Amino acid sequence: MAGEQSTEPRAAPEMANGAPLEPLPGPEQRSAMGPPYSDLRESDEDRPAEAVGSVSGSRNALQPLPGEDDEEPFTTYFDSKIPIPDDETHSCFSFRKLWAFTGPGFLMSIAYLDPGNIESDLQSGAVAGFKLLWVLLLATVIGLLLQRLAARLGVVTGLHLAEVCHRQYRTVPRIILWLMVELAIIGSDMQEVIGSAIAINLLSVGKIPLWGGVLITIADTFVFLFLDKYGLRKLEAFFGFLITIMALTFGYEYVTVRPDQKQLLRGLFVPECRGCGTPQLEQAVGIVGAVIMPHNMYLHSALVKSRQVNRSNPREVRDANKYFFAESCIALFVSFIINVFVVSVFAEAFYGKTNADVHEVCANASSAHAALFPSDNATLEVDIYKGGAVLGCYFGPAALYIWAIGILAAGQSSTMTGTYSGQFVMEGFLNLRWSRFARVLLTRSIAITPTLFVAIFQDVEHLTGMNDFLNVLMSLQLPFALIPVLTFTSLPSVMNDFANGLFWKIGGGAVILLVCSINMYFVVAYVMALNHVGLYVGAAILSVIYLACANTALGVTALRRV
Repeated sequence: MAGEQSTEPRAAPEMANGAPLEPLPGPEQRSAMGPPYSDLRESDEDRPAEAVGSVSGSRNALQPLPGEDDEEPFTTYFDSKIPIPDDETHSCFSFRKLWAFTGPGFLMSIAYLDPGNIESDLQSGAVAGFKLLWVLLLATVIGLLLQRLAARLGVVTGLHLAEVCHRQYRTVPRIILWLMVELAIIGSDMQEVIGSAIAINLLSVGKIPLWGGVLITIADTFVFLFLDKYGLRKLEAFFGFLITIMALTFGYEYVTVRPDQKQLLRGLFVPECRGCGTPQLEQAVGIVGAVIMPHNMYLHSALVKSRQVNRSNPREVRDANKYFFAESCIALFVSFIINVFVVSVFAEAFYGKTNADVHEVCANASSAHAALFPSDNATLEVDIYKGGAVLGCYFGPAALYIWAIGILAAGQSSTMTGTYSGQFVMEGFLNLRWSRFARVLLTRSIAITPTLFVAIFQDVEHLTGMNDFLNVLMSLQLPFALIPVLTFTSLPSVMNDFANGLFWKIGGGAVILLVCSINMYFVVAYVMALNHVGLYVGAAILSVIYLACANTALGVTALRRV
């Protein structure tokens, strides 16, 4: 990889003002755990200006401030750190080391399996058949490259993305950036909680209303979030269990429907979409928007801090980068296969079907869900709830309940990781020193309150429009995660020898420009589909405000000049 050839820390480069950056401190100056957590926690107002790490200052962002304590004042996910075993017999690649690093990537991959992604998958299959599988593959590969940048930032600096933003941005841009990321987390969490509530509604045969499912999800999320008190590895094993449930349940649907393998492979590896129109194009854009989540950059950069890495040793840092990338590849491959299961099921069984076709089958099966589908010739439109109903009509009640179990696992796991994202973001940007319970309560309340209102005033059969709106909301927040992570991983003052090389700077910038452009198209298409002049005017005003916030938060002048 570019920027990883040297095995020893090189001399610090000189900045434009002639002040040299200080080299990485040696082992006698640093603990084996990397820079102390308290390096970030001290508020900027209380620090002398010369002690603040910045892009233009002479102090390296990795270096602890003089006189600071090496103890972490409080933690969330990191009550303990996983030690990495020495394996001298396998110098190139060690499966023992890979196992020690396994965990963060799988927790990160859950964002690729949340109910919003599942709904995008089933709509893709129903609208375009197998034709957009290659878009899903491309989006997953792009997501992997972006997650690599986020993981490297956490490994090399010992700080996650929100913490680095706290150090490197001025106060006003930092607050704007935090608000934008919080909006993305709220939008994602609403999809996840409502997905869990829909699954509970299906499993209870409609006896538990949507708002009841939301309350149940809130309660059990609080319970599951404290599993890490029993050990970090047990928590990671629990998330692995939930991913296994998703693989088995959606795999069952795949085996039951038996999609055409030839069409599946063609859809995966032949990048074309013959006969596609605007609905298929919008669906392709929606796939990219659903897969690449802004808050996931913040999450992954924090999760990698859970491994014990001596950041004063370039070889250990290089090993950590390698094994975390290998683990991310495996985790996203598993999530990709599960997404393919969902797309293929609905592509094989329901592509080209009309409402009348489904209504007739449901009526003949004496299904209570027949009324969901009017007896007309309009193309079938499905969401998570209707998708389960359709599977039940065509393949029996077992298919419906197994589908609901898979959705519940997806919603519950992604809700928990979303809560961790909220904690990391709030702690990093706002420098909080609250108790763990207070932080969990606050971050959950911010996301759950609007979700509960939606559940009370909206019935379970009419949530597709809200899911589209939330996808648009998260698409708008994407630059506020992607641009900072590329910026910081490209700065030698932050990453030292591990800064991005020219290839990653150009390639990363091109990928981020592509992803943001695709998402902007998705936003414009959504607004145009509203077909109301007043809404156009409102969208234009909001666009001006949004661009002003983006310029303030992401502009070059937002970086500190100390």
